[in-house]
Amino acid sequence: MAAAAAVVAFRSLAALLFRDAQVELLAEAVPPERLPFVVPLAARTAYVGTGYVKELAGVLGGHYQPDAADVGIVASLDELAGPTFDPGGVDPLVREFYEHTTRFALDIVPHWRLWVRPGYLLYRSLVARPLGQASVPMNQREAQRGVRSRIDTISDAPGGVVSVRGWIRSFVDTDEPIYVGIYTTYRRDGHGYVSVGFPVPEGSFTATLAPAARPGGGLVLTSRSDLEQPGHYLTYVDSGSGELTTLAVHGFAERLDVWADGAELRAEHAFALFGMPFLVLEYRIRRK
Repeated sequence: MAAAAAVVAFRSLAALLFRDAQVELLAEAVPPERLPFVVPLAARTAYVGTGYVKELAGVLGGHYQPDAADVGIVASLDELAGPTFDPGGVDPLVREFYEHTTRFALDIVPHWRLWVRPGYLLYRSLVARPLGQASVPMNQREAQRGVRSRIDTISDAPGGVVSVRGWIRSFVDTDEPIYVGIYTTYRRDGHGYVSVGFPVPEGSFTATLAPAARPGGGLVLTSRSDLEQPGHYLTYVDSGSGELTTLAVHGFAERLDVWADGAELRAEHAFALFGMPFLVLEYRIRRK
């Protein structure tokens, strides 16, 4: 159980360094319906890779569409409407990016804090690359290899309702995975959220993010909120019963800002661990 081993190591280190619990057992061996903000899709092999959605379609029995045309990571921003967020105030270009993501290409400029670089290099060599998941470019020179962005989908039938949206980002020259994320939306008590599941062997790491308006028509998605649901969740998925054992990872935080800059879009994706910022991904987004 790779996911479980990672959790044990994380909890042990956090207990030594912090007074408040950085990881909390949220649920043990419960049906997925109990945790609708978790994306309960695991990798069934030791390697996730860019073929994950195709393999998942074989398991679920749905229609697989690679590199789907004119599809977004969400069906509609209106699914995120709530008392604290009005999608009507979002710039049309920002809305188009979320609802028709495949119309756009993106470049990544990573900005790593110096203190985290040695640990990240070790993690990428020993974990991310062998896993085929969450392997962010180390510097701008590496990012200049180019990023291929595509969405693979699963639906009930050709041209039918899309049930799974997998946003896959990889290096252009080798198709080596950068991220493989399953994007969903979720509603509770009148609020809408984006839940992104990153499959790992026997489990998933889910980021549940709350929307907020950004001045000038931009959109913010954040895991830090006064609402109960936003946060990060590491889940073990029992391959037999499908039951979930989930940890809330309080020590991890992220914020994604997207805004229009003339005819282009810009984005900043900031990450923090134990309250310490360690990475900002700057995205330059343009029409294909």
